[in-house]
Amino acid sequence: MLGKIALEEHFATEETIGDSQPYAPAASWPELRSRLLDIVDRRVREMDANGVELMLLSLNSPAVQAIPHAAKAVDLARRANDFLAEEIAKRPDRFRGFAALPMQHPEAAAEELRRAVVELGFVGALVNGFSELDENGTTSHYDTEDHRPFWAEVERLEVPFYLHPRNPLRQDARVYGDHDWLLGPAWAFGHETAVHALRLIGSGLFDAHPGVRIVLGHLGENLPYGLWRLDNHNAWHGQRASGYRARRPVADYILRNFLITTSGNFTTQALLSAIMSLGSDRILFSTDWPFENVDHAAHWFDAASISETDRLKIGRTNALREFRLGG
Repeated sequence: MLGKIALEEHFATEETIGDSQPYAPAASWPELRSRLLDIVDRRVREMDANGVELMLLSLNSPAVQAIPHAAKAVDLARRANDFLAEEIAKRPDRFRGFAALPMQHPEAAAEELRRAVVELGFVGALVNGFSELDENGTTSHYDTEDHRPFWAEVERLEVPFYLHPRNPLRQDARVYGDHDWLLGPAWAFGHETAVHALRLIGSGLFDAHPGVRIVLGHLGENLPYGLWRLDNHNAWHGQRASGYRARRPVADYILRNFLITTSGNFTTQALLSAIMSLGSDRILFSTDWPFENVDHAAHWFDAASISETDRLKIGRTNALREFRLGG
């Protein structure tokens, strides 16, 4: 399929590149480093060879979210966004941008999102999970009352918010023991992100701000396949008694306020299940370059056993609609 739009596609700056090194074996790190630092050279060739017309670019993980000083996080986010805007200006026909945001400081995050959308022309934000607040390992998720003014700005600007994974801090990863193979994309990424998304739902965020749209990668971080069990259990025990503050079942919010992408999860069985659970209007193509290969994603998607109508929606037209990208 030609004209695909991919929207979980990462880059790094020299300042943030080291955050990605733990995700590559030593022998593969030079290749991954080169991929992350390139934007308009090899990346464009990969796109041309695989029918990808447009990429929505975002800073690597955890980057801004791992800075335990709010003022430094604000500074890095602004500089990373300015850098990305300069790179996009070299090939505006092939790239758009997601803002990096200093969620350690919700008011500053709202201000930076507004600047990125209004002044830099970005199409939304991508945030790498929870944010670190101090050197003692205090963290912040975004379901708190302190973050409600930020979400009000997201709703006002009418742009999606991509909730991207990161690993738990070491003191919060004891459940994995010495099984480090479970960290990162293999398992912990999805678990951490799914829990964060459920916290947003359970907090009543989408009742207060029904226009907020959240994007989850990797075919939904396993959430589409657990919706019945989540809601059945809550209904049995009583949602209010269990601390669930939202007005409706989880599935209602997933179907109304969430989008998912194919990034890094190139399995037709999972895609078909996602289509059955959410519908093809809520799924978007992505590759997860440079951590996954563009050709692997494209070849799988172009041959997946889905209808051509669904292929066009997932590969292109859903993104045009959700990110207001034009024709």
